Amino acid sequence: MEKIIFCVIGAVVGIVLGIVIGIAIRKAIAEKKIGSAKLEAEKIREDAKKEAETAKKEALISAKEDILRQRNEAEREMKERRGEITRQERRLVQKEENLDKKTEQLERKNEQLDKSIKENEALREQINELLSKELKILENISGISAQEAKEELISRVESEVRHELAQRLDELDAQFKEEADDKARNIISLAIQRCAADHVAETTISVVALPSEDMKGRIIGREGRNIQMLEKLTGIDLIIDDTPEAITLSGFDPVRRETARITLEKLISDGRIHPSRIEETVERAAKEVEAAIKQAGERATFDVGVHGINPELVRMLGRLKYRTSYGQNVLKHSIEVALISGMIADELGVDSALAKRAGLLHDIGKAQTHEMEGSHVELGVNLAKRFKESREVIHAIEAHHGDVEAKTITAVIVQAADAISAARPGARREDLENYIKRLEKIEEIANSFGGVDKAFAVQAGREIRVMVKPEEVNDDGMKLIAREMAAKIQEDVKYPGQIKINVIRESRAVDFAK
Repeated sequence: MEKIIFCVIGAVVGIVLGIVIGIAIRKAIAEKKIGSAKLEAEKIREDAKKEAETAKKEALISAKEDILRQRNEAEREMKERRGEITRQERRLVQKEENLDKKTEQLERKNEQLDKSIKENEALREQINELLSKELKILENISGISAQEAKEELISRVESEVRHELAQRLDELDAQFKEEADDKARNIISLAIQRCAADHVAETTISVVALPSEDMKGRIIGREGRNIQMLEKLTGIDLIIDDTPEAITLSGFDPVRRETARITLEKLISDGRIHPSRIEETVERAAKEVEAAIKQAGERATFDVGVHGINPELVRMLGRLKYRTSYGQNVLKHSIEVALISGMIADELGVDSALAKRAGLLHDIGKAQTHEMEGSHVELGVNLAKRFKESREVIHAIEAHHGDVEAKTITAVIVQAADAISAARPGARREDLENYIKRLEKIEEIANSFGGVDKAFAVQAGREIRVMVKPEEVNDDGMKLIAREMAAKIQEDVKYPGQIKINVIRESRAVDFAK
């Protein structure tokens, strides 16, 4: 038992001794490593010191080299600047020398000029003295003073210049007139060619076809009550005569006549003809005519390309569909005038939209001539003012028949377009007998004036050419005859449009060489 204990104790002691010895050995090893590490650190420190000293020496050497290089560059730049300054100094010195030389030259020239001026002044005085003497001699010889001679010379020059200027103005005036006439003819011919409108002669009566002769009795009615009701409600005369299967409607108001025609056709188609039915049909026909009027006005503005017209004015324009002038439909005439006005305006380079608007509305007053007193020009101007049309359009309406002087290019264009549309072949119809009488009346008035040799109505009565006797009528008398003749024709003759009075005075000298 004790052996075991001793063995355990011995083992423990052995272990403890082993641990102590191991610790001592480890400590010795660690101290050795620390010593070697210190040696290594000291060696590294010494190496670092050596490298630092080496780097310091190299940096000092490099800095010295940089300083030396910069010093050399600075010295070189200084030398270059000194050289440039030296060169500039030499140039300045040279310029100063040149300026001094030029100054001396200028002084010498000034002295020479002063000398020349004095000499010229002396010569001028001598010349003036000589001129004065010569003028006195010339005045004594001619008997007039220098001022009088100067005034006479100026007067002659002015007279010659005026004469040449007058001749030149006459030549230019004739040239411009010829060119203007050619251009005007070209523009008008182009406008007429481009506007190919057809016109059907309109009348103041309408004829309604009947299915049979028995229908006449039904339209007349018992004791004429049906026809009386029709005439009362429409304001149109129904002419029932021997014309087979037809009734004639006669009336001055085309709108009422159209209403009566539609009413009668509806009654004939329906077959029921009695006063109450007539009253209903007349009312319905009046609404259809009013709708047709509105549609015609809108269609006209669309065809022409004019927009922004007051709706009431458009309705008035549509009424012209049932209005005629010398057999020419006024709405078609207005459309044609608008198109021609636009074409002429395009050729002249002015506002074609304004010209078309004025052309379309120029006869708008004719929509009221059956209802109100006054000429269609006055009524048209009042309508245009009431519906706020522009001053240019109002003036064109006012001047299109020459009642006032045309003061704008638009008014002149509308005048020309109106004359073209109304005067072209087939546009208007006139009774042959009345036409011949009108031409004879115009020629008779022209021949009634003293000093008139011959007179001819030409251009379908739109111009009267009057040849006067040159020994009895002078140039001033021609103007007086033209004015008095125009006033006499306006007073005694009724005619469409306007008549141009062209008075011609011609002097001839005839001789024979034998």
